[in-house]
Amino acid sequence: MTVPPMLRKLADLAVKAGEETLRIRDGDMDLRHKADESPVTAADEAAEKVILAGLADLMPGVPVLAEEEAAAGRIPDISGTFLLVDPLDGTKSYIAGRDDFTVNIARIENGEPVTGVVLAPAKGWLLVGDRKAGAFQSRDGAPLEPIRNRVEDREKLRAVASLNHRDAETDAWLAAHGITDVVAAGSSLKLCLLATGEADVYPRFGPTMEWDIAAGHAVLAATGGRVLVAETGEPLRYGKVETGFLNPAFIAWAAGISPR
Repeated sequence: MTVPPMLRKLADLAVKAGEETLRIRDGDMDLRHKADESPVTAADEAAEKVILAGLADLMPGVPVLAEEEAAAGRIPDISGTFLLVDPLDGTKSYIAGRDDFTVNIARIENGEPVTGVVLAPAKGWLLVGDRKAGAFQSRDGAPLEPIRNRVEDREKLRAVASLNHRDAETDAWLAAHGITDVVAAGSSLKLCLLATGEADVYPRFGPTMEWDIAAGHAVLAATGGRVLVAETGEPLRYGKVETGFLNPAFIAWAAGISPR
């Protein structure tokens, strides 16, 4: 398994954006709130600026749907292949001084996330995935290595749940499935823990936006994992203009784990 050149370039771009988040975290975050009351900082904006400029050079002409651009009402035509960007997922963790925030870049084809890059800058953890090439990870600047997605065998399922947004529906689902082993994590790292086999299932009933999860979904899918709509069991799709890019409730499953 080898990392495709374009995937390496996208990873390098995420690293540059991640450097901006770390630089600003040590200074003035310029914390504000958007119209939907979600927080935004100078780091969100600076990282997105780096990514948009880099994507314009790497993939000229490919539309980019980015979180802060969308918040400003700048929505491109995404009827074909497009890119999804969340420059800083886990802003609440970022503001609180925790390390589980991520930079996310994904490529979407026919509603499916086919390429993804997730970087946790403060953790030095980089994960990349492509539906044809597979998935890879790196820690602390080491070379990218293929993800071995079943780290350990467990008698009972281990779930990962949101650190900041766990709700009663999630607890009810876990109880109904007899799951008591639960790991809490923030941002798109929850999907990455499934990709690496450190957890088996991620139920999400609270709201998420497409850019929040597309890159992590792509990495998970590159290992053989799935993200399914909770109500129907169908694969989660992207480019949902009609919902304002809001995702339905979903259940994500690691590779080799059968939905139940």
